[in-house]
Amino acid sequence: MQKIAVIGTGYVGLVSGTCFAEIGNRIICCDVDEVKINSLKRGVVPIYEPGLKELIDKNTAAGRLLFSSNVGEAIEASDIIYIAVGTPMSDTGEADMRYVKDVAKKIGEHLNGYKVIVNKSTVPVGTGELVRQIISNHRKYPTVHFDVVSNPEFLREGSAISDCMNMDRAVIGSTSDKAAKLIAELHAPFGTSIFQTDLESAEMIKYAANAFLATKISFINAIANICERVGADVTRVSEGMGLDSRIGGKFLQAGIGYGGSCFPKDTFALAHIADQSGYDFELLKAVIRTNDQQRLLVTDKLKQAIGSADGKRIAVLGLAFKPNTDDMRYAPSLSIIPELVELGASVRAFDPIAVESAKPLLPEEVQYFNTIEETLEGCDACIILTEWPEIVSMDLLKAKRLMKETVLIDGRNCIPQQSIQQHGFTYHSIGRRPVNVVGSGLHTANF
Repeated sequence: MQKIAVIGTGYVGLVSGTCFAEIGNRIICCDVDEVKINSLKRGVVPIYEPGLKELIDKNTAAGRLLFSSNVGEAIEASDIIYIAVGTPMSDTGEADMRYVKDVAKKIGEHLNGYKVIVNKSTVPVGTGELVRQIISNHRKYPTVHFDVVSNPEFLREGSAISDCMNMDRAVIGSTSDKAAKLIAELHAPFGTSIFQTDLESAEMIKYAANAFLATKISFINAIANICERVGADVTRVSEGMGLDSRIGGKFLQAGIGYGGSCFPKDTFALAHIADQSGYDFELLKAVIRTNDQQRLLVTDKLKQAIGSADGKRIAVLGLAFKPNTDDMRYAPSLSIIPELVELGASVRAFDPIAVESAKPLLPEEVQYFNTIEETLEGCDACIILTEWPEIVSMDLLKAKRLMKETVLIDGRNCIPQQSIQQHGFTYHSIGRRPVNVVGSGLHTANF
């Protein structure tokens, strides 16, 4: 059993700390936000992640998982210190490192024996050395030794518990074999592959992996836009591409682009790192532009289907950037809904989880409803932005009866076209032929 302090109780820190407790370690999850810590002590989890609350309750009851706002005390009581604070995107696109620096200073001030300091936050290349310098400069006892490790996270929101407990690999970067071995042993119960490398390479792996996945998404979305123009079906194209073992089918689902806490800020950060190093990363910049432009297709398709949106009642199904999370960071809804309001539409919105997270971020004119049926009532069109299971499986016959006009814009290609045609909807998706559109010639779906 290791004594571990996880500093930062955001998404990464809370999930990682809880999973480390689940495999038998003593974890103190700490944060300077006393309100958040007090809520966690009462069993109130500040984020939505399937299975997380149950796992927190289990491990707090077992005494393996503790919460504290006394960061210094947690550092002194632990042998391994995980830095899991946020690194949000700054105005220049680079990662904002103020919280990482603050934690490193705090660690130095409370370093009372040998400890391994682990960067779990997504940080620019060179942060490991920066953390080492800050800790060294603030040590009370200069003779006390420590090591720094980079152990980036690869968690997907909505399946983070499974990703952590069944991780593909653990990347461990360090200049110390002793520290790297300790962190490798910590991961042994997960039964994962260990990839050991130097600090800088480990830091780059995280950015490179996310940038590559973002590239696959923007690539297939660009292909989808061509498919629409030539009469091809991007779902079939993706399937055929994915059968090539060199390519694979993951992250080849066309839609309105990526969002969330990782891909947007990490692609910008890597582009900034490249610029600072003297390399113009044109490919990555094109990926970012493509993603920004992709979400605008929804309103273009809406105008094509109904003409002016002024005075029209539009249902928006799904607000979070993906299913099984309440995360609104860079969600397409944050761009699309304000544009609909600007066009004069009356927007009625539904999301099973993210409404309270969305309300402060969206125009006050937006109306929110508890069910899909309430949202659709009397609407001139419906736009799907998040493929929640209840949205994918909604009763199309009931939806048709409720809506004033049966226009459906599917930004996630999640509704089967066969069902759409059977129920008589006018249907537009991404990279596929529209359905039941009079006069669309080649681009009308035929079954």
